Amino acid sequence: MKIALIQQSASDDVARNVERGIQTVREAADAGAQLAVFPELAFTRFFPQHRLEGDRMALAESIPGPITETFSAEAAKLGMVIVLNLYERAGDRAYDSSPMIDADGTLLGITRMCHITQYEGFFEQDYYDAGDTGAPVYETAVGRIGVAICYDRHYPEYLRALALGGADLVVIPQAGTIGEWPKGVFEAELQAAAFQNGFYMALANRVGEEDELTFSGESFIVDPRGQIIAQAPSGEDAILFADVELSRVQDSPARLLFLKHRRPEIYVDGGIQAHPNQK
Repeated sequence: MKIALIQQSASDDVARNVERGIQTVREAADAGAQLAVFPELAFTRFFPQHRLEGDRMALAESIPGPITETFSAEAAKLGMVIVLNLYERAGDRAYDSSPMIDADGTLLGITRMCHITQYEGFFEQDYYDAGDTGAPVYETAVGRIGVAICYDRHYPEYLRALALGGADLVVIPQAGTIGEWPKGVFEAELQAAAFQNGFYMALANRVGEEDELTFSGESFIVDPRGQIIAQAPSGEDAILFADVELSRVQDSPARLLFLKHRRPEIYVDGGIQAHPNQK
């Protein structure tokens, strides 16, 4: 299966951003891609870099809604699975959400980011409620796919839940900046996670300067043995393509060994039960 990570910048013009996104998935389909993944908040500027002023719902959109329906129609036309990321309005709540659209245009479900950060440049608790969808794994036309939205990738409990749910591929809509983490950690974190859990991981990042932040790009794909098999350049729009064989996950160390030898009876609250002599 060929996958395409859509590494692109976003302007203030939402309609234009959506139009560019449609053009890009068509280009990806022409190149043979069966799955396209967009970055975090792909069709708006990265507004959480600023403290909230006014109505937090002003930029939010329902799912299904105009953007989801536009890409659902395109998915059906192209026979492509598409993973978006949008600022979702659901009643009086708002979420950082990824609709999973199957190759026939069906909206299979919505993954909402569970863990919400709050620090300089990422004032996400001003805007997002904590997600309530757990860690779903979707049976798509191309395989079993889970989604870890941006900050959720830092939580091994979340990624292990996707592994136990049977995910063969985990996609990550991301908004990562230059210099955010020590050099090499950006990639190494997912290399370790893919190796420990026995799935492919594909991170689609934003790119470009937006006010005080510069998003790095450098989207990448890791195989179930923790090897980077493709990476996009820094600082420019790109489509990152890679051919993946999801059947390979069955031969990964995690599937053959690590997951089989788990001891859930001694795990308490996501950790190991303390020894009686431990203080």
